[in-house]
Amino acid sequence: MNESTSSMAGVPSLGKIESLEVDLLLEAIYRRYGYDFRHYARTSLVRRIRNCMVREKLSSISELIPALIHDSYFFDRFLQDMSVTVTSMFRDPQLFKLLRAEVIPKLATYPTINIWHAGCATGEEAYSLAILLSEFGLLERSRIYATDYNSNSLKIAQKGIYSLDKIEEYTKNYQDAGGTQLLDDYYIKDACSLKFSQKLQERIVFAHHNLMKDGSFAQMHIIFCRNVLIYFDKELQNRVLELFSSSLIHRGFLMLGDKENLEFSSVVQLFETHNRQAKIYRKLLPTLRE
Repeated sequence: MNESTSSMAGVPSLGKIESLEVDLLLEAIYRRYGYDFRHYARTSLVRRIRNCMVREKLSSISELIPALIHDSYFFDRFLQDMSVTVTSMFRDPQLFKLLRAEVIPKLATYPTINIWHAGCATGEEAYSLAILLSEFGLLERSRIYATDYNSNSLKIAQKGIYSLDKIEEYTKNYQDAGGTQLLDDYYIKDACSLKFSQKLQERIVFAHHNLMKDGSFAQMHIIFCRNVLIYFDKELQNRVLELFSSSLIHRGFLMLGDKENLEFSSVVQLFETHNRQAKIYRKLLPTLRE
């Protein structure tokens, strides 16, 4: 999940009435459905609420409240507006190159490897991770748990079928990331789409998970969560980072987005910085925290 912060510029500031309407809307959503958008960054949130209002031809934020409370299908549409689904195969190739050089070799020392990709969107990066593991001969003993709260995105990810429109971008990203094979070794294609191989799909578990309220995954060796935390306020960021910390094994890796870091967070003392520029952190052993 990602969205340029520059795209948030130009959102008009809320007046007192609109601010109250937003508070009531978010409280209603939390009480009715358990989604706690109260801790989302307000500027980005308001932009998406207004996009929803335009689509539904509503003139005020308060008009959303009864519609959302009484119509679960309407709420599903609203959730799609709240979710950001910008992703790509081997997005940020240099990061995947670092994974290849610095992280994956360390994972090879474990008999099994568990990876949690939180905020997987439509799944392209989860398949990228599977390809990377395959090229190290580690895929058969690995499991990737790819989660998101956007059910529509998860349906796309589970099918593993993508448009050929971006195949040139995908191929270049793969090559720039240090790929050792041909990307087309990993999929079959027809006139307009590609489908990733069953070998990759069977090692990925796509599942619904809400970082705002759901629990941890146990014994993860890597948690991959890039440019998701930027949409949360400090309280929710800390809650999610504590969730990640409790999910990681000792010496496990946490990978954040280029606009995120652990500085001033509630878990900063639990991690060491493995690569500052790439935002790769490693969980400390208990004795090293004292």
